[in-house]
Amino acid sequence: MEITSREQILKNIRQALSDKTTQRFPNVDWESELYVRGDDTLDVEFANAFQKIGGRFVYCESELDFVEKMVSLAEENKWKHFYCKESALKEIFERVEFPYTEDPKGFPEGMVGITTCEALVSRLGSILVSSRQGSGRGLFVVPTIHIILAYSSQLVPEIKDGLQMIKNKYGENFPSMIANIAGPSRTADIEKTLVTPAHGPRDIYVFLVDG
Repeated sequence: MEITSREQILKNIRQALSDKTTQRFPNVDWESELYVRGDDTLDVEFANAFQKIGGRFVYCESELDFVEKMVSLAEENKWKHFYCKESALKEIFERVEFPYTEDPKGFPEGMVGITTCEALVSRLGSILVSSRQGSGRGLFVVPTIHIILAYSSQLVPEIKDGLQMIKNKYGENFPSMIANIAGPSRTADIEKTLVTPAHGPRDIYVFLVDG
């Protein structure tokens, strides 16, 4: 009886499943961490890694210090339009009468979007954000400048730790979108020339408040 191609393929699969596979690398340790942590604290490790990928890091002693440093930076760079939607941030700005808008109609060139974050991943210098923060998804990619207010309690060593933090925070109401921001976007798709930014904010600032 002639065996069809399909039957032969199924026969080969059954044979492969029935044969015991020999471990090709029996002495490899699959459990140990590949990355060895240095002696730096999480905030120093994050700041170094974040700045290496093009981010801008500002250390703050308090929320008031955050506003004062942001105002100074705005005057230096002639920023005029500030967009914010998150309740916690609006409470801070209203206490000091900082001008901002939450009008969703259009993002002019030079718009500064201000958000919080879910976690800061120290080893990668990246920022975890989610759709549950109240900023909407567009505020992470549309503004020319993205300012992120974070707290030292949000520093974690690895992405897995940040995801666990988000899971603990929201429980069953897990965000529908989680993004890992690793500095201004870049691409080398066109003639292998690195272009920054390719899309999204031109500059990303993290203002880290101690405590």
